[in-house]
Amino acid sequence: MIDYLSNNVWLIWIIVSVLCLIVELGFGDLFLLCFAIGGLAASLSAALGMGIIPQLIALALCSLLSIYFVRPVALRYLHRNEDDRVSNADAILGKEGKVTQAIEEGGYGRVLAGGDDWKAVSADGKRIEKNTKVKVVARDSIIITVEKI
Repeated sequence: MIDYLSNNVWLIWIIVSVLCLIVELGFGDLFLLCFAIGGLAASLSAALGMGIIPQLIALALCSLLSIYFVRPVALRYLHRNEDDRVSNADAILGKEGKVTQAIEEGGYGRVLAGGDDWKAVSADGKRIEKNTKVKVVARDSIIITVEKI
């Protein structure tokens, strides 16, 4: 067995790379991906018959280059739409709802919108009757501002 592995060191590097990729699935920060790339470079140098020192140099060099060049590009690609996502509470803006408790003039009421029951005020300060369809125009903490549709 040891004879086989010493003659096929490239296989050990492939196994190391695959293990790095498997562990990377649990973390997702793409750091171990860089070491998997380095392991593939070490595997290539082992397959070309180079000694252990050139293999370790290939591992270190390709891993470092991947950390500085591949990882930032991959992270930017994976998180390219992150700024466009709204939080759960902000996603309510623009949604339609139904008044479940009349909104009093200059006061509060309740509106069912986005599957949740919200404390609500009228945008124009006027009374809105129960069962009236409304649209959410603003949110201030846990109170939404609505207008009649």
